[in-house]
Amino acid sequence: MQKVYAILLRQHIGVVNKPLVKVGDVVEKGTLIAVPDGLGANLHASVSGRIQEVTERAILIEADPVQPDGFKPISGDGGILDIIREAGIVGMGGAGFPTHVKMNVDLKGGVVIANGVECEPILEHNIQQMIEDPQLVYNGLRYAMQAVNAAKGIFAVKAKNSRAIAALKGVIRDKTIEIAELPDMYPMGEERAIIREVLGKLLAPDQLPSAAQAVVANVETLSRIAEAVDLKKPVIAKNVTVAGRLKSGSGPQVFRDVPLGTTVAELIETAGGIAGEYGEIIAGGPFTGQSAGLDDVITKTSGGILVTIPLTAEKRKMGLLVCACGANEERLREIAGKMGAPVVGVERCKQVLDVRGGIKCENPGNCPGQAEKVLKLKKSGAEVLLISNCSDCSNTVMGVAPKLKLPVYHHTDHALRTVNHPLIRKLKS
Repeated sequence: MQKVYAILLRQHIGVVNKPLVKVGDVVEKGTLIAVPDGLGANLHASVSGRIQEVTERAILIEADPVQPDGFKPISGDGGILDIIREAGIVGMGGAGFPTHVKMNVDLKGGVVIANGVECEPILEHNIQQMIEDPQLVYNGLRYAMQAVNAAKGIFAVKAKNSRAIAALKGVIRDKTIEIAELPDMYPMGEERAIIREVLGKLLAPDQLPSAAQAVVANVETLSRIAEAVDLKKPVIAKNVTVAGRLKSGSGPQVFRDVPLGTTVAELIETAGGIAGEYGEIIAGGPFTGQSAGLDDVITKTSGGILVTIPLTAEKRKMGLLVCACGANEERLREIAGKMGAPVVGVERCKQVLDVRGGIKCENPGNCPGQAEKVLKLKKSGAEVLLISNCSDCSNTVMGVAPKLKLPVYHHTDHALRTVNHPLIRKLKS
């Protein structure tokens, strides 16, 4: 039986792409199969084969039994921005913003920050990218600097990831490129948090990095830029971390260059298969990931596939505390429902602001205290809390909730318990 790869027509911020192929067409790996009619990014076939079906949501490719090692190259004509656009590169850290649009800016000597923070717990594919192929990421950073007219480049990496730092130091030959070592807190990889820590500038929630004469790009995004420029390779694959309740053990496994359209089920089986009863499959990291199904597929923004233990059963009345750095209200309600807890109150972290149809934190990772919000949830009848706060906000919640005899769950608990990771609670002094 031949494999079928579903290439979703929207793998980026922006519009749904328009297919360029029809049922029965034969495509090579790397063939351009869909383009945006507005904000978006090109889509290419991740495998060689025949178009089985074209829907409003996806292009289904019935893969040839034997796949070539090579790919159909892009033309590579024009400057770096043109190459990025042609290759269909987007923010591969999860945001999915089209990179050719993001980098269509003149920083007039500013800085490109390579985001190698690996913000989410459990995920390791960005760290492994820097350890195993630092030259590729370094080349991508230099091309990005050239594209946006930056005079400086900075690798932002958590200090604990010493192997990645050592690997990067081994390839840096340009005095304008350096490494900034950051603390191990969530959400240290958020764009404004990185700019605050690295450049000492706190941007307003509605400001873009360009306001600080900066562009922030995930290290995998930079590696794809280098592949596009040097190899004329389009984006046809994604690096993914798989972890959790697996027969092969719960620790993270990194899979490089997973073809777009690969099913979650196939990737989990490749990682060893699910070990018995499980709670959720999370697509992404524990903080910002969403529940997924086995039939869901890998896209340009996929980062993690986490198979969790069953969620804790909870019948007490639950209060929700929503943080802009973690799960939104809808996701918290989903988790509460799976636990079996009735929701009696919802509050938002005091630093949450409404920005462009979503929510943002005033100062991500720095919390002034949550006592007022916890008290309101207590008064609403909550007997237990479910929170989605960052490390520092969770710390402040734990300074109040136990005194009010309110047990606390964090929405990442079931994922972190699965891999024996410390829970998000009180920070160690």
